[in-house]
Amino acid sequence: MKHIVASTTVSGLLAALVVTSACAEPWPGWRGPRGDGTSLEQNVPANWDPTNAVWQTEIPGVGHASPIVWGGRVFTVTALTETTERICLCLDRATGKMLWQQTVVKGPLEKLHKENSYASGTPATDGERVYAVFRVGDEIVAAAHDVATGQQLWLVRPGTHEGGWGFSNEPVLYRDKVIVNGDSKGDSFLVALDRKDGNELWRVNRTRKGISYSAPLIRELAGRTQMIQCGDRCVTGFDPDTGESLWTVDGPSEEFVATPVCSERAGLVYISSSWPRQVLLAIRPDGRGDVTQTHVVWRDTKGAPYVPSMIVAEDYLLSVNNVGVAFCYEAASGTVLWQERFGRTHASPVLAGGLVYFINDDGQVNVIKPGPQFERVAQYELGEKCYASPAISDGHVFLRDFKRILCLARR
Repeated sequence: MKHIVASTTVSGLLAALVVTSACAEPWPGWRGPRGDGTSLEQNVPANWDPTNAVWQTEIPGVGHASPIVWGGRVFTVTALTETTERICLCLDRATGKMLWQQTVVKGPLEKLHKENSYASGTPATDGERVYAVFRVGDEIVAAAHDVATGQQLWLVRPGTHEGGWGFSNEPVLYRDKVIVNGDSKGDSFLVALDRKDGNELWRVNRTRKGISYSAPLIRELAGRTQMIQCGDRCVTGFDPDTGESLWTVDGPSEEFVATPVCSERAGLVYISSSWPRQVLLAIRPDGRGDVTQTHVVWRDTKGAPYVPSMIVAEDYLLSVNNVGVAFCYEAASGTVLWQERFGRTHASPVLAGGLVYFINDDGQVNVIKPGPQFERVAQYELGEKCYASPAISDGHVFLRDFKRILCLARR
């Protein structure tokens, strides 16, 4: 989940990772290998009842960051409030055994929204290092740890963050870069750090002081590589290699939480603002400069999400709004095909095997077959509150609730 609890991201271009013929993929960061919540795997268990878990491991401290997976390891972050430590954890994916637990940084605890935590930003990994970002007092801290040992390889403080709701931003990986979003009520910026040593590769200064907990989405769109970022009271398409702005849509409101998604079929990018108004926009990403008046294809307010990101499934766009009602849109036109109450939701949905999985805050899992009519395939109860989003890798589902991480597999 994001913002008031968000767990967050890895770059869309990690789709270039080698995928086996069985479509086994790592889940290397926020919203998976493409940064959009989709899995190519077909052998995902449909039964997410925790009584069928392969293993369950209690997680120390408190955090809403989602798990990530690479090879034989599962990573996440947590916070020990008594000692003011922000921690990175590594578990064995086969057994759930804790392989290492390392302090990333120790320092003042920032002000929080009641639904946030001190460890809400999902880490990211490239198989060699695991990267994490925290707010410590009013400073943003980014760090890299060795995946095998947990040893800290570098730590930098690229800027400050101002705002009373806390922090939930995450590192996004692209080529040799770790991209960090620092949009806040104070000095705001986007920065690209070198994966090897944390040195700054480019920086974009932001001027309009609008908080964003939204992770960038990186994709090949309209014949060019674009990083779609919601923040600074606008939506911008950037060149992720240089930080150059390609196009901008103003608004539609001041602050953002949900991560953008895109539809190749419709040729559109979808974003949602969060505060003070929730507005969903469908944008054509082929413009230059200010395209506010020319490239917004459709908009909606009823189904616009506040915290959870949306998901695209073939011709459909699915979302959950701030009062817990799920919407299914025709992605190209914005026509609402159905709506259904799922309950208030922070976790972002995932798509696997043609099914979309939603988890509400009370830990209820709704399994939906996307289509013009509402079709619920299954419903399960995790038995614990849940804000984190699922990770899917090599036939396994990894879930984090308020107390533990669970691993589920097809039986």
